Amino acid sequence: MKLQVPFVQLPLQFDADVLAREVAAFDHALWREHPQKFPGNYALPLISVDGDPDSDAVGGPMRPTPHLAKCPCLMQVLARIGGVWGRTRLMKLSGQAEVMPHADINYYWRERMRVHVPIVTGPSVRFLCGDAEVGMAPGECWIFDTWRLHQVINAADVERIHLVADTVGSVSFADLVANGRVPGDNAFAGWRAEEVAPQAGAHSELRYESVNVPVVMTPWELREHLGFLLNEVQPHPQLAAAQQLAGRFLHIWRVLWAQYGIDRAGWPAYREVLDSLEASMERSAVSLQLVNGAMFMATLREMILRKALADRERAQGPHAPYPQALPAAVRAPGAAQGRDPLFDRPIFIISPPRSGSTLLFETLAQAPAMFTIGHESHALIEGVPGLHPVHGDFASNRLDAAAATPELVEELRRRFHAELRDRNGHPPGAPLARMLEKTPKNALRVPFLAKVFPEAHFIYLHRDPRQTLSSMLEAWQSGRFRTYAQLPDWSGLPWSLLLTPGWRELIGRPLPEIVAAQWNTTTRILLDDLAAVPSDRCHVLTYDALLSSPAAEVSRLSEALGFDWDRPLDGELPYSRFTVSPPASDKWRRHADLIEPLLPDLQATIDRAQRFATR
Repeated sequence: MKLQVPFVQLPLQFDADVLAREVAAFDHALWREHPQKFPGNYALPLISVDGDPDSDAVGGPMRPTPHLAKCPCLMQVLARIGGVWGRTRLMKLSGQAEVMPHADINYYWRERMRVHVPIVTGPSVRFLCGDAEVGMAPGECWIFDTWRLHQVINAADVERIHLVADTVGSVSFADLVANGRVPGDNAFAGWRAEEVAPQAGAHSELRYESVNVPVVMTPWELREHLGFLLNEVQPHPQLAAAQQLAGRFLHIWRVLWAQYGIDRAGWPAYREVLDSLEASMERSAVSLQLVNGAMFMATLREMILRKALADRERAQGPHAPYPQALPAAVRAPGAAQGRDPLFDRPIFIISPPRSGSTLLFETLAQAPAMFTIGHESHALIEGVPGLHPVHGDFASNRLDAAAATPELVEELRRRFHAELRDRNGHPPGAPLARMLEKTPKNALRVPFLAKVFPEAHFIYLHRDPRQTLSSMLEAWQSGRFRTYAQLPDWSGLPWSLLLTPGWRELIGRPLPEIVAAQWNTTTRILLDDLAAVPSDRCHVLTYDALLSSPAAEVSRLSEALGFDWDRPLDGELPYSRFTVSPPASDKWRRHADLIEPLLPDLQATIDRAQRFATR
């Protein structure tokens, strides 16, 4: 729920030690991994759909799981807070783990407040929301603005556990909020929280949600949600067009409601107008972004298009209809429920420059349902404030995970998604898109990319270093690959290709030594970084194998990475658009007198790259 402020502390203080003893009694095996497999994120459901402890759904009657019955003190906490309770869990964050930056754009959280009661925590746990940050002490009670971008970082070596409960509230809950404290507001000097002691043997009656997803959304609710979303859009030339489409849609829906209400006879007509709205918005509003950094289209789908009519993905059992998963029409092949809502296992080709990555990229971009931005992302990435090397005094193109701040992550993801097109030039027809990306500078950015895109897969493309070094020399000499022509303090040929750490030590050195240092530094960094990527998300391909057996290698990659391929690959692959001269296995020998003297100093890295390529 959107609040007027990032955080509000409610005037309640619970006994965290007693709560911690209840929590400690649970067997470790009962804790469930995060649906998106975020490292160190675990949950133990207390209230869920139909009381199912294995359910992550947010549509259906919420009831206590067997775990809640074992926690009388936690039940007393919920009773004292006094809401009508929806999905409620114990949330564990392991030491040195984090909750990834995100905003809650799903329909369910549009009208629900998120209550946090810290149980096991410490001063090194940071809770960030928008521009604000608080340290929640054990036993305190907080709500926060889930509409803003928020994140939790546990910098300690021990785990953090919170009671996390969603509620539409109540009259008594509203009184608590009205008497809550806003951090940093001097008007709350002297404010104190009521100490709530646990009562042995007390029985707590709780109220639970029974209705939370519409069968057919009323025109009044639709008007409220659409108005809210359109008011949250950042200024954009296409906003007026989106507003006109929304107005026409609301009028048609109101007419259908007057005729059918929730009668199933009207569902086909409702579906037709919903699908028409989605298609029209895709053409007119795909570039719109909300003030919280989320994309308008992704939020429109999560908040309205998937919830306005319960004709798809009906829940199983007696409580249908309640959508439990993304409709098949908007779920990318192989994408699991609950994962990244925009990017389905994006693929990044990683290699030193001039290793044949463009050839591989242009080949894989022909796969059906594969999306690219149509070109390399140098300008897209470095156009994000803070990511151009000028902001770091031109240190290098290196970006590690620490550079992926919440604001940068959201902006970068927005820019990529807005530019994605398939092989026919069409934007994604569903929020999930399989993105393919290739930019040589990304060889220095693997940890950064892995944080921005948590499901990312990486293909290491290995090429004979002698061939790569020869091609890098040609690139510098051609003048076609200048990246920082006015690099401060640099002399000689304008700087070309990626900017590696330590480049200032190369000032005045001969071009072959500069190129060798570029290759060596890049290869060492990318091998270090890829070694830290889970093995099932790191793939290897050799340039020679791609040239000699393109059909076999693409088939192998398609199987390993889970994408379809429908085009023949007979004979040789066409040259990439960045080819300086036609490839040949012995072409490097024209520069043999420049390259061979460099090889002894590079041998350790050459051997390591070869081992990695054949692992």
